[in-house]
Formats: sequence, structure tokens, C-alpha cells
Amino acid sequence: MHRTLADDLSRLPELLSTARDLAVQELAGLAERPVVRLDKAPDPEALPGAGAGGEAALARFAERWAPGFSGSTGPRYLGFVTGGATPASVAGDWLTGAYDQNVSGAAGSWATALERETVGWLRELFGLGEAHSGAFVTGATTSNTVGLAIAREWLGERLGVSVSRDGAAALGRVDVLSGSPHSSIGKALSVLGIGRDRLRPVPVLAGNREAVDVAALDQALSALDGRPAIVVANAGTVNTVDFDDLRAIAGLKERHDFWLHVDAAFGGFAALSPSYAALVDGLDAADSVCVDLHKWLNVPYDAAVQFTRRRDLQVAVFHNASPYLGLPVGEPDFVHLTPENSRRLRALPAWFSLVAYGSEGHREIVERNVALARDLGERIAGRDGLRLLAPVRLNVVCFTLAEDPTRERVAALAHALAETGEVFVTPTVYAGTPGLRAAFSNWRTSADDVERIAAALTRVS
Repeated sequence: MHRTLADDLSRLPELLSTARDLAVQELAGLAERPVVRLDKAPDPEALPGAGAGGEAALARFAERWAPGFSGSTGPRYLGFVTGGATPASVAGDWLTGAYDQNVSGAAGSWATALERETVGWLRELFGLGEAHSGAFVTGATTSNTVGLAIAREWLGERLGVSVSRDGAAALGRVDVLSGSPHSSIGKALSVLGIGRDRLRPVPVLAGNREAVDVAALDQALSALDGRPAIVVANAGTVNTVDFDDLRAIAGLKERHDFWLHVDAAFGGFAALSPSYAALVDGLDAADSVCVDLHKWLNVPYDAAVQFTRRRDLQVAVFHNASPYLGLPVGEPDFVHLTPENSRRLRALPAWFSLVAYGSEGHREIVERNVALARDLGERIAGRDGLRLLAPVRLNVVCFTLAEDPTRERVAALAHALAETGEVFVTPTVYAGTPGLRAAFSNWRTSADDVERIAAALTRVS
């Protein structure tokens, strides 16, 4: 064994203790850490020849790189839809690295059984029935891709071809219909060989809405003359957290032949609260569902889950035929269900957080975040110089300048907010108007943070 490796092995407890101390120090100061770092990163250095050892690597990281890491896991990072990491999920993530299990298959480890248990808990959390099976993937983009890959195989089944064997070209023209799809849907269609341009926009409801007009969707499906299609419904749009009427869309299956995929990346968490669960009524009727866990479940990156009613088609797409793996039989291994062969135990941080805080604890996070988003929305609505672009429906505040909201002026406001170190929001365009999005999904965020965010807005706008 290399001498430096041997030294680190002999002092492994001390090395891990030092890493723990650095993590504790960083997390203890998170509330006061700049939310983003806008200054220049260090220039790249040459690859070391002789290694310095783990302790020296930690010291080098702490000095050279740690100061430039953002406070994205903190309470006032409101960009994109970014959760933090609950204490229990951090512990689970550390142990994920320590155990380093490959959960591609069940042989020789209980790790895959733990993932199955966790998927079952999540299925219950989101109100899905036992007809839905699931697996962990990296994020919402992969979850959407897996769901649409299964939908693609379903289209082949309806048309009498095997896409997994013959390729996407065997399908001919594919129609994918949606009202306000996330950008990852187009990316998934590109990856799957269906094509971004096969995503057909369907009119949305009038009155500052992003939810699809179900009557218009009905007409679009009728125009296909019975040809099977894919419908992508949204349970929480990115700009305004608008929800398609899932129950009504599912009802269209009585007259039309389509696969219903629901992108519930973060809006699916509305199911946790009796106050908001009606927003995802009908989710159980979906043929496939995407939920992102490193958003509102507040587990570390990367973690998402996908669900489907047609695991048989999922296996047809993703099975890995190899002499040393064998063909999937009975309960298929995860290697036959996702794009990955090698898979880290992403389920463990989620398992830790669910055991530690239960459905009640995670419901509290959701309800608190929604209340804080509405508080900020009311403050913005009452301020001169700013205005809401849409009602605060759940946990995102979409707003802009009251006068002359050009892309340049709005971007300058976002930059000025970031420069305060107090809050980070992301620019967007809603109904043709440049604006900003403040997304509340972090377990740490409190009323005091909203006060600080409002104060920062006052200083720069």
C-alpha cells in the first residue's frame, strides 16, 4: 500500500474527526455566510504528483476553496427551487459515503431493501397507491426522462412496435402535449430521440394562469384522430406554482388514448398538508410521476424519485442483459429500472430524514415555507417600486419592478440583492415580463429571514 494511504488508514478516526469539525464550523455559521459568492475563484493549479495526505488536503480545501462556497443550503437562498439538508439527512449522507454500497442489485447487501422501504414511504407520503412502483434517480430531469422513456415504450406497445429494440424511429410522429412544461421535458425528449419540437404547447387558462386549459387539451387530443399520445401535466409550475387539474385530465382518458406523466418535482409536496393536498388531487391516476427530493424533502444532492404504474415497460427499456447479472425475474433489481448500472445509496439520507422527522415534521416545513412566501408576497405587494406578477399560490413569489421592468433593470436588481450577501433570487420571464422568483423550500427559513430579505429589498430597490 502506498505510504500516504497507509498513514491515512492508520489515522482514519482523526481524519474523519477533522472533517467533522470543519463541517460543524461551516454549518454553525451558515446563517451569516454570504448567500452567494460573486468574486473570482482561484486559478487552477497543477495536478499534485506526491500526495499530501488527507489532513493536508482538508487544510488546503479549507483555505483555498471553502470560503468561496455559497450558502445555498441556508435559509435565504431563494433561487431556483433549492432545499437544504436536514440534520438527519446529513448524517445519512455521510454514512452513504462510508458504507459506499452499490445498489444496482440485491446480492450480498440489505441496501436495496432499504431503498424499497424508502420508496414505499414516499409513495404513501405523496398519496400514490400500491400500483405505483418507484426507484431513486439523480434529480427531476432524470426522473422526467425515465417517465417519458416508459411512455415512449407504451406508445410502441399501442402501435405494435418495440421501441427498446427497434428504436424511436419505429414510432413515426410522436405527439407530446403540455400547457407549461418545465425545460427538462424538452431535454428529455431530445435525449430519448423523440425530439424537442414534438412538444406541442396547449393553451393555458385565462387570467394570469399557467395551468393547462383542459377543454383545449381535449380538443388537441381529438385532433389526433385516435393516435396515442403523451400528456405532460404539471403539479407546480416553476414560475408561479400553478397546478393542472389532474383529475380532469385523467378523466379525458375515457375518450382519448394517452399516457399521463405528471411533473410534480416540488409541487407534489402539497400532498403533505391537508390545506394544500387538493392541489394534487388525481396524482394517483398518473401513469408516471416525477418528484425531486433535494428540493422540498431537504435531503442533500443528488436525490429524486420516479414512480410508474408500468414497471414491466420500465424493465423493457432499462434492463441490463449481461451474463454476470442475469435477466430480471420477480422483483427486478434497480439496475433494470434506471439509466444507471452503478448507483449510490441515495435512499439513505431520505430514510434518515423520514425516520427522524416523520410525515408531520416534513409537513411543518412545507406549511411554514408557504406561510413565509405569502408573508413576503404581501410585503412586496405593499411596496412602492415593486409588484407581484402572479398570486402567491404556494411557495414561490414571482415579482418585478413596478415601472419599466426591462430585462436589464430586473437583472440589475437581482445582482444588487446578491451583492448584499443576504438573499439570492433567480430571474425569469412570466407572461412576457421579466421578473424575479423567490422560492421558499429550505427547512431553516424563518420569519426573521423574511425580515432580512425585506430589508435587503428596501436597500436596493
